[in-house]
Amino acid sequence: MKNRIRDLRAERSWTQADLAQRIGVSRQTINAIETEKFDPSLPVAFRLAKLFNLKIEEVFLDDQ
Repeated sequence: MKNRIRDLRAERSWTQADLAQRIGVSRQTINAIETEKFDPSLPVAFRLAKLFNLKIEEVFLDDQ
């Protein structure tokens, strides 16, 4: 699933490890989400959207 995680994280000058710690996942999970190798669970997607103060649809993009 396409997403804006890398850009949103970069705007805040956070590392993947910083973001992972803030939402309670591993750095490897953030890397896999950013590279579209893994779609996050719904709870993780909600935590990401809430952290960035955005709607899920603004973070994760429909790739169809």
